[in-house]
Amino acid sequence: MSKRNRIFVGILLIYAAGIAFLLYHVVIDLDPRYRESAEESLVESAYTMATLIEQDSQDGVVNTERLGPLFRSLYAKQFSARIFGVNKTRVEMRAYVTDRQGQVVFHSLGHDHYGDYSRWRDVKLALRGEYGARTTPDIEGEPLTSVMYASAPIRANNGGNGEIIGSVTVGKPVQSFGQFVSAAREKTLVTGLISALAVLVLAVIVSVWLVRPFGLIGDYIAFVRKQRGVNLPSLLRRALSVMSAAYDEMRDALAGRNYVADYVQTLTHEVKGPLSAIRGAAELLQEPMSPEQQQRFVANIVRETQRIQEMVDRMMELTALESRRVLDQTAALALTPLLHDAVDSAQTTAVARRIQLRLEAPVDANVEGDAFLLRRAVGNLIDNALDFAPEGSEVLVTLRCDPRSACIGVRDHGPGIPDYAQDKVFEKFYSLARPHSKKKSTGLGLPFVKEIAALHHGRIELVNAPGHGALATLTLPTIRTD
Repeated sequence: MSKRNRIFVGILLIYAAGIAFLLYHVVIDLDPRYRESAEESLVESAYTMATLIEQDSQDGVVNTERLGPLFRSLYAKQFSARIFGVNKTRVEMRAYVTDRQGQVVFHSLGHDHYGDYSRWRDVKLALRGEYGARTTPDIEGEPLTSVMYASAPIRANNGGNGEIIGSVTVGKPVQSFGQFVSAAREKTLVTGLISALAVLVLAVIVSVWLVRPFGLIGDYIAFVRKQRGVNLPSLLRRALSVMSAAYDEMRDALAGRNYVADYVQTLTHEVKGPLSAIRGAAELLQEPMSPEQQQRFVANIVRETQRIQEMVDRMMELTALESRRVLDQTAALALTPLLHDAVDSAQTTAVARRIQLRLEAPVDANVEGDAFLLRRAVGNLIDNALDFAPEGSEVLVTLRCDPRSACIGVRDHGPGIPDYAQDKVFEKFYSLARPHSKKKSTGLGLPFVKEIAALHHGRIELVNAPGHGALATLTLPTIRTD
């Protein structure tokens, strides 16, 4: 194994060790965090019960008459509560009350648990007016039977600063929230391992791409050593070839890395909304509801699924377009027939929205390019204008020419572009809500047009038109056909 490969393997091992160390500490830290959260809830429950008992107690004597029927009814209740994948069916909280000497005067689990609790830490501290808590197993030597307890003092004079006349302790079996800890650990490990593997694969790919140019330099040095004589033209040509290949591979590697990082971040953010809507509707469908409500939630799932599908399809088209540095096939194209075709195709949508779609092309112009892509670009601009145009308004498509370029303009009379969106309209996945539907698009239409313009050595601009509305201008270099 070469030194370069050994260094690379060493880096991978260090990365794996770091990920393992991080996951280990995250997983180990879950149980204490859950216990802290559970203890906080127990403290509130204990003080709630203490206040309740104080209202019934008189003459410095603890009164627990209401607690017996309360807990019997509570333990008899049957229910089903789905909490993050865990189904809870019964109440597991327990409680006991002591008098000022620490003798149990009530226990929710029955008379078998009565006795002198004055030496237990929770009771002892509560009777002194301090915060008391403990964790003790029901069966000695078996940690899985442990129960967390938190106590509060019971005072005379309805909970004021009066004399402490007893204590109340609320307990909860550790195993009741242990299942949440187990589920969280499993999800954390799976997510961490998948993320680590994904980063590792990406690191390997990027490393190979980045290391390759240095390998080319090593190959050149080996080539020079094998030469029997000094042939300067040959060495110069080989050096230029190596430098060109190294530059191209380095550029592609860096572009690819940024491309992947950008898509992962933006696509994850955009897909999160539809997925949350689908999940929420699916969970609600599990509950009893009327057929009309079911149809509404099913329609919501279908709509959000179509949105994700459209987003993926448009992203794949844009990705394929971005990977093309030049057009494969080009031909001389007359723009006027192309614009007529695009306007005619959009008339159905315009009529449905009661919008007048009009074309003004007093002169024709010829460009070199791909007719299908240019047709898609103009169609996207028209669709975008129709989305923002109010009913009863006009969308105007124009063609203006000068000796070197042709400008295709698409003007609507909608609300225009907000100031905060001026520099974001061509960003991937960025979209503004449509005035008529209040919905956003995939945010890939304008980036698609921008890539098509770049392939045709042109440019695209979207600005606020004079008065109101927006104006999109696609500028393309013209050619002479004579």
